[in-house]
Amino acid sequence: MSKEKPLIHNKRRNKIRLHHEGTHTLLYTGLLAALIICLAWLSKDTLMWGSYIIIAIALFVYGVLLNFFRCPIRMFTGPTNKSIVAPADGHIVVIEEVDEEEYFHDKRLMVSIFMSLTNVHANWIPCEGTVVKVGHQNGNFLKAYLPKASTENERSMVVIRTPHGVEVMARQIAGAMARRIVTYPKEGEECYIDDHMGFIKFGSRVDVYLPLDSKVLVKMGQRTVGNETLIAQLS
Repeated sequence: MSKEKPLIHNKRRNKIRLHHEGTHTLLYTGLLAALIICLAWLSKDTLMWGSYIIIAIALFVYGVLLNFFRCPIRMFTGPTNKSIVAPADGHIVVIEEVDEEEYFHDKRLMVSIFMSLTNVHANWIPCEGTVVKVGHQNGNFLKAYLPKASTENERSMVVIRTPHGVEVMARQIAGAMARRIVTYPKEGEECYIDDHMGFIKFGSRVDVYLPLDSKVLVKMGQRTVGNETLIAQLS
């Protein structure tokens, strides 16, 4: 079940665009920032240096939002057969055997990627196959790097059955600042590496649950690039 990949010029692969999930946020905050800047500029005779400080802060905050909602065009260039590709930008915070009680109800190998505020927050499908389960669970908003965030925070899961019959789960987890998780796949759909899985607004985490005999190709603390870093190989 391999999807033929279109040839993409390097310049296009490295092109940065803004994710559509940020359209309304960027529009409204842009209007607010413009209003604040105008008022600060009109008050520069009375506020003096204070006006320039206010303008600088407004531009900085809007710049942070632009950076957060960026969505680079990426195409995975490695072999897709039995490959598990990083679903998110960030760094590895967990590689361990766990009891997964929400879907599998058995032991799984969990690889977790923590996304800071400065990371791209678009999420990609980690492997090719068919979506067999999509679910959402309300919960807390603990700091995403904490171990209990996987089971106590608000989260969404996508379970994919590969062409070889192996099931892999990707779990999007809200963090202390995250208040919205968007998940695109629907049950019964075919999915492919290079497809977008969703988006998490602000600091968060993505866990990938694999069979115990999977070969992990990353190490603790390693930086990952979504849809580019190969994190594991299925047996």
